[in-house]
Amino acid sequence: MNDLKLYCDTHQLANLRDFLSNTLQGTGLNEIEIHQLILAVEEVCANMIIHSHSCDPETYINLKTQISDEEIIFEITDMGKGFNILEYQEPEIAEVVKTKRKGGLGIMLVKKIMDKIEFESNGLKNTCRLIKDLKSK
Repeated sequence: MNDLKLYCDTHQLANLRDFLSNTLQGTGLNEIEIHQLILAVEEVCANMIIHSHSCDPETYINLKTQISDEEIIFEITDMGKGFNILEYQEPEIAEVVKTKRKGGLGIMLVKKIMDKIEFESNGLKNTCRLIKDLKSK
């Protein structure tokens, strides 16, 4: 299990990408699959940093990774304003294009990349688990 404490500053996302890249080496995943997982985890972390913590570098989120032969679990926890990714309603792509809206597609990508997403909150601590199944690879 590898852990990363990530302060809520978008400049920290480069550290997150490096951490994930190093963590995922040797998993048997190809380069495209590794980049997809990095994209998904980065999207969730970026949303937490920007929306839950307003880029306050005094606050942080924690990332734990568990890798087994069967699956990879990314567990992201924070003490910010919770966002339940499971309740997110995907926008219509045509509407996004028509209104030239920026944003709103990242969570859709996360849902397409990951095999399972779990979210729980006790009002204080929020936990988002992103799970990638390796058995069906």
